[in-house]
Amino acid sequence: MKLDRSSALYATLLLTGTGLISQILGFFYRIALSRLVGAEIMGLYQLIMPVYSVLLSIACVGLTTAVSTLTARYRALAGPEAVRQTLRRCLGAFFAVALGLGAVIIPASDFISVYFLGDARTQLGMILLVPCVLLTGVENLHKHCFYGAGSVRAPAFTELCEQAVRAAAVLGLLLLFLPQNPERTVGLIVAGMVVCEVFSAVTLLALFRKKLGKQPAGPGRAGASWGQIASIALPVGFTALLGNLLGSVNSVLIPQRLVAGGMDAAEAMASFGALCGMTMPMLFLPTALVGAMCLVMTPALARSAALGDAAAIRRRLGRAMLATSVLMMPAMALLAVVGPSLGRLLFADGRAGDYILPLAAGTLLSCYQSVLSSALNGIGKQRLAARNSLLCGGAQLAFTYLTVGLPGVGLKGYVAGFAVSSALGLALNLLSVIRAAGLRPKPFEWLVSPALAALLSGLCANLLFTWLGAQETSLPLSVALCLLTGGLEYLAALQAQGTRLRELFRLGAGPSPE
Repeated sequence: MKLDRSSALYATLLLTGTGLISQILGFFYRIALSRLVGAEIMGLYQLIMPVYSVLLSIACVGLTTAVSTLTARYRALAGPEAVRQTLRRCLGAFFAVALGLGAVIIPASDFISVYFLGDARTQLGMILLVPCVLLTGVENLHKHCFYGAGSVRAPAFTELCEQAVRAAAVLGLLLLFLPQNPERTVGLIVAGMVVCEVFSAVTLLALFRKKLGKQPAGPGRAGASWGQIASIALPVGFTALLGNLLGSVNSVLIPQRLVAGGMDAAEAMASFGALCGMTMPMLFLPTALVGAMCLVMTPALARSAALGDAAAIRRRLGRAMLATSVLMMPAMALLAVVGPSLGRLLFADGRAGDYILPLAAGTLLSCYQSVLSSALNGIGKQRLAARNSLLCGGAQLAFTYLTVGLPGVGLKGYVAGFAVSSALGLALNLLSVIRAAGLRPKPFEWLVSPALAALLSGLCANLLFTWLGAQETSLPLSVALCLLTGGLEYLAALQAQGTRLRELFRLGAGPSPE
């Protein structure tokens, strides 16, 4: 059957495919990076990445949501000129904020690295984050304008190329200039990110001018007002800022609390690097599927909300919940089986893959949380999404502070906090969506049926993996056989329960993805 390029199914599948390939490239890039620099440098790198997220949340995240939502709205009700004017205003607001942040961050980088991050070796990397943020903002605003217009091919192509350019730039700089001290090594990694963002920003700007920038103005010329932009951008940006601040504090606290619990400082940083730089990326690899779905769903919900089509909103939300279960439950079940062995093989570190079962459960719950948060943003309930996100971040931070420093607990406290905060986020967002959109949950179809199939798949894969290990089968072959067998068993179990797999991504039609 030939896919209709005007459907959201086509857009979702395209973003899913390119996103998955991009995640795989990024995953192997992290493997190469960790082998080149080691767990301690990965820990330092993980310390500055929350700063990057904080800067983006202040300057960019709310504006990208505004661009996507308002583009979808004006695409349906007005014309191309309104879309272009909205993007220009959002770009102007972004540069005003981002340049102001850079003027503060660079002079204060020494103070921030020592007194906030707790390690002076992060200073150079933090300074280089400023141009990286400027370029990332330009890229993301144009990318989300494409998403809002239903045109996914250009950003999908750029996303795919971006991972290859980042890997080549970062690894190339490290191979050319290593060995260096830890501060310069982290700086080299961020410098490679800057090179990557130059490519992405220039490419998307050129593609926007070619595909959307030259369309006839049409009758509708008035773009979004500053008030309309602010009504979306401020609550989303404020939520992202506070969430990332909580995440940054959490990241800084983990190694400090490990030291307070009696661990050596270098070992604490290495353990933190192994958890956040090795194990978590392995679990986040399949989430590209859900991320692509959310990118398509949010503007689709905004269009339905603008047209007052409540039935379409509920229909899309139901399919999104089912798709999340069907895609993520087997992925987490199979990774819980093969993840520890696969992580140690790929990263050459005995700590890669630790705590994978509770982390897999937390990752699954966080996917539901993300889908429902995107739904709230799409139907104009950004404040509810903001409140729920902040409560979850506070719960995670409390677990880290109160438990990680306890003797005999360590990283188990962080892992428990991750699972609990994700469960809290799912519950709060689900209640909010039920009240705001009149969504009627279908527990058996959304959860029980996929969970039973995933449990069967995981148990069978575990038995097969154990048997293959006893037969001294090579690890790569064992992993491949388990994933293939488990995947086929999962699909068979779903079909036996009557799940209609063809319905998963039918989130509604939209403008052409061209």
